[in-house]
Amino acid sequence: MAHFAQIIDGTVARVIVVHNNDAPTESDGKAFIASLGLGGEWVQTSYNNNIRKQYAGIGYTYDADADVFVAPQPFPSWTLDENHDWQPPTPCPDDGKPYAWFEPNRQWIEVVEP
Repeated sequence: MAHFAQIIDGTVARVIVVHNNDAPTESDGKAFIASLGLGGEWVQTSYNNNIRKQYAGIGYTYDADADVFVAPQPFPSWTLDENHDWQPPTPCPDDGKPYAWFEPNRQWIEVVEP
């Protein structure tokens, strides 16, 4: 199955599935979507992350210049790197323990299971 994301003002508004018979190529898929009366900009996405970096979800943005989908910013302090991945201000500790980001203090805290 082929998946297509509707882009409105650079943001993914919805994702639909088109049968492979109707979308052997991206342009065929776009033509099929138009034949259904669904207007607007549609961009193919890959459930297996084979194209455009990652699968498009509602609320993701589409960077047309880089031709990639970008996940929403997880926290205000995180920045987008050159690979279109969000990075925290400090790396997560790599000591095998589970951590979660705590935005008010902008630090990683160890997750302790009860």
